[in-house]
Amino acid sequence: MTMRPDDHRRKWDKNEYQKLAQERLQNQSAPKEEEPVQRENLKRRDYKVDLDSKLGKSVVINKNTPTSQSGGYYCNVCDCVVKDSINFLDHINGKKHQRNLGMSMKVERSTVDQVKERFQQNKKKMEEKQKDYELDKRLREAKEEEDRYKEHRKEKRKERKRKAEENGEDFGGNGLPDDMAAIMGFSGFGGSKKNL
Repeated sequence: MTMRPDDHRRKWDKNEYQKLAQERLQNQSAPKEEEPVQRENLKRRDYKVDLDSKLGKSVVINKNTPTSQSGGYYCNVCDCVVKDSINFLDHINGKKHQRNLGMSMKVERSTVDQVKERFQQNKKKMEEKQKDYELDKRLREAKEEEDRYKEHRKEKRKERKRKAEENGEDFGGNGLPDDMAAIMGFSGFGGSKKNL
């Protein structure tokens, strides 16, 4: 800078700024030692989300209650409380939660072999369900057959009883006609007292 009073323009030291520019270029061209964070691809949860455990329960909450026991759904990965189940599901499927778990939001592309294998698994599941359905159907039919058989036996008993009443034979509780039971001295086992 010049010291002249009438010269109000600022003068730059070109050598100093040239040195600064060269240092900046060297820093930019030097490889950075920090590697980008490698995150896993997005994958399925291997646990069931518990939404029903606190359903319908009353809890007293005061100032000293820890956040994990306060009202709502607590996420221990992100250390936050979400007030309802829909927002909790949105949170655990969201970007922030997945990053805290160490996953990116990218999904691994499936190969043709993986897709064919999944189709085979689903086909086996459907066949098992069909077998279970057939078993249930058989059990139901067997029960219906048994019910029909019981009903048939019941009708036969009623018919025998009706025929016996038509013939005039009156059977007591012991299977003998009443007059024969009276002659032999049987009146029953004491369940009901009849005047003979």
